[in-house]
Amino acid sequence: MSAASSLSLSLSFLQSSIIAPSKQLRISAAPRINPSPPTQSLFVEANVRTRREDRLARHSRIRKKVEGTPDRPRLCVFRSNKHLYVQVIDDTKMHTLASASTMQKSNFEELDYSSGPTLEVAKKVGEAIAKSCLEKGITKVAFDRGGYPYHGRVQALADAAREHGLQF
Repeated sequence: MSAASSLSLSLSFLQSSIIAPSKQLRISAAPRINPSPPTQSLFVEANVRTRREDRLARHSRIRKKVEGTPDRPRLCVFRSNKHLYVQVIDDTKMHTLASASTMQKSNFEELDYSSGPTLEVAKKVGEAIAKSCLEKGITKVAFDRGGYPYHGRVQALADAAREHGLQF
């Protein structure tokens, strides 16, 4: 076996294993003095996932394990840049039992949070959801952090809800 044939054999193997069959490169064994540029270039692109897609993937993994029942409904948290939203949901009936958010003017008129919800605002939301749940006879909930890390506003909300009578 000559060197040129072994080179073309190894190049054809590399070409077939790396490049898709529809994207064939021109490879020749004889060297050229003025090689022309390749007809197609090989681009390797990374899978780009946004932070939102990552959070939704985490949320779906959590939802496989956490389910709201009539005895122990699910306390679901959604956090945006401007507001916090909390719902207590019975997943068997697909029914929201209680909710609280920073959008409710009756609870949050005295707070000025023009720069977005802070830890103090999250504590107020946790307190409001706990009071709303206790009025309706709900004491035990399953906490669904919504794919967000358990620190900062989410943790402050959960701690305030625990302090005011909810059991996780």
